[in-house]
Amino acid sequence: MNLPNSLTLARIFLIPIVVAVLLTKEMPNWVFWGASLFLVTALTDLLDGYLARRRKQVTTLGRLMDPIADKLLISSALISLVWLKMVPAWMVVIIIGREFAVSGLRSIAAHEGFSINVSTLGKGKMVTQVAAVVGILLGHKYEGWVQGTAKVLLWAVVILALVSMLQYFREFWSKLDTSIKYREKRRLKVKEHRQRLAAERRELGRLREMERIRKQQEELDPTTPG
Repeated sequence: MNLPNSLTLARIFLIPIVVAVLLTKEMPNWVFWGASLFLVTALTDLLDGYLARRRKQVTTLGRLMDPIADKLLISSALISLVWLKMVPAWMVVIIIGREFAVSGLRSIAAHEGFSINVSTLGKGKMVTQVAAVVGILLGHKYEGWVQGTAKVLLWAVVILALVSMLQYFREFWSKLDTSIKYREKRRLKVKEHRQRLAAERRELGRLREMERIRKQQEELDPTTPG
């Protein structure tokens, strides 16, 4: 396993520790440690992608694990914040629900033989989510403008989640429609080809039958001109 994939795997293993620190309010400076550990874990997402491209070590395993690790990290952190009563549950439901919806669309797309590209809003959403979580944690302690900024970022995450989900749905339906039309066109071509082959076989059979009859006539009447 190369270094980028190891970092992605480490991000997954760090998630339970991040959640444990976030939920241990008895720990001295738990907000600081929770925010710091979450931020460091999230930064491995940038690092593993950079190293994979720099070292030309982009692998199928990495492509599969990286988005899963991101979703697990963000979902775990947001659910922890709901438990701590720092964020409204309905916002987290929208954010996590969007992740499940997009993952479902990607699975269907893969089954249908096409892929859905990552949108620009989808890429920016991850950065906004990390900033929002860190801001909410720090805002719980420092309040003031930090807390206000965190709330703005959280609303931005919800809006980005909804807008990017609409983009994914639109691209999915567009490509699905194209895929269905392509398959239907291919099916009609195959059907036409089979019908043509069947007609050719029937014609060949008819010619052979005429040849057989002609030979029989020649055998019965040798004087019949060929």
